[in-house]
Amino acid sequence: MKYRQFGALDFQVSALGFGCMRLPLAGTDSSQIDEPEAIAMIRHAIDHGVNYVDTAYPYHGGRSEVVLGRALAGGYRDRVKVATKMPTFFVEKYEDFDRFLEEQLDRLGIDHIDFYLLHALSWKRWPPVRDLGVLDCADRALETGKIGHIGFSFHDDLQRFEEIVDGYERWSMCLVQHNYMNEDYQAGSRGIRYAAERGLAVVVMEPLLGGSLAEAPPAVQELWDSAPVQRTPAEWALQWVWNKPEVACVLSGMSTMEQVTRNLESADRAEPGSLTREELAVVDRVRERYEELRPIACTKCGYCMPCPNGVDIPGNFELYNMVKLFEKPADVRKMWYQVRLPDATKASACIQCGECEEHCPQSIPISEWMPRVHRTMTAD
Repeated sequence: MKYRQFGALDFQVSALGFGCMRLPLAGTDSSQIDEPEAIAMIRHAIDHGVNYVDTAYPYHGGRSEVVLGRALAGGYRDRVKVATKMPTFFVEKYEDFDRFLEEQLDRLGIDHIDFYLLHALSWKRWPPVRDLGVLDCADRALETGKIGHIGFSFHDDLQRFEEIVDGYERWSMCLVQHNYMNEDYQAGSRGIRYAAERGLAVVVMEPLLGGSLAEAPPAVQELWDSAPVQRTPAEWALQWVWNKPEVACVLSGMSTMEQVTRNLESADRAEPGSLTREELAVVDRVRERYEELRPIACTKCGYCMPCPNGVDIPGNFELYNMVKLFEKPADVRKMWYQVRLPDATKASACIQCGECEEHCPQSIPISEWMPRVHRTMTAD
């Protein structure tokens, strides 16, 4: 495992961090985690050098923190830094900070959280969090030792990102979405440099764009095959992020032991500035090809859920993109009808209420897309 400096702190972080947002399931409900497998995966990653694990209050219907806490029993807690996130979207009053913090400590079964992040800050969520005195609560939790460091995750534009970075003196880190398809999206490369220059550790989420970049459609795979170095599409995506010296750690939300093993192998080769100009040019061509092919930029983060009308928004978008990208519409439509989506969760159930759009980090006009998804998936 390769290690990197974690901002201005005296901590060397593993290049790969374990994101506990997409743990293996024992059923179709996202809260039904396959606990034995998830625990085995987390411990395998730690045994092979991962020392940073990330979760959040709402992940897996609140079960992610519980399962992570169980995985850290038996001495594993002492080998990692634990990051979790306060649900800013549920905070209504000053006292909510302490209430959520105590609940999360109890879920995790630990006496302190190493990195406590304010979850999904944006133009809408930052002012209430700031004005309710949440940062004063964070100061107090830092002083009592219930949290080791404070940070934030982010979904908005560069201007707001810079405002938040400059809006509190005790930030130690930030968590931002970044991948070769989103180089200038949200905080983007400029934001990453801005934070790093001010001593914040930069942790990256969605390096594979919600798994979308893990496998390549034929038109994209042709470009990867032409590269001077042969890598899987997933490793190309990871190495592109690791190539940036400002990035301290890259989170991967892993769902299988095979993914853990492959990502650990990739992390052993992670070096900043290691990609050649020719390799970076291949990535640029892949980005251009994807932009030609991929119509909906959904990362399957789930922030749009639950839909009040029962629509599986990420599931619908995933199948629609598969039709457009993988050139096998018949196979995808078969999944649509027989396997993946019950009738009550299909795009046809959307009434265009727009509630989901308020929560989408990608600013996708979901209500406009759903009728198009329905037409495409039901076409003869």
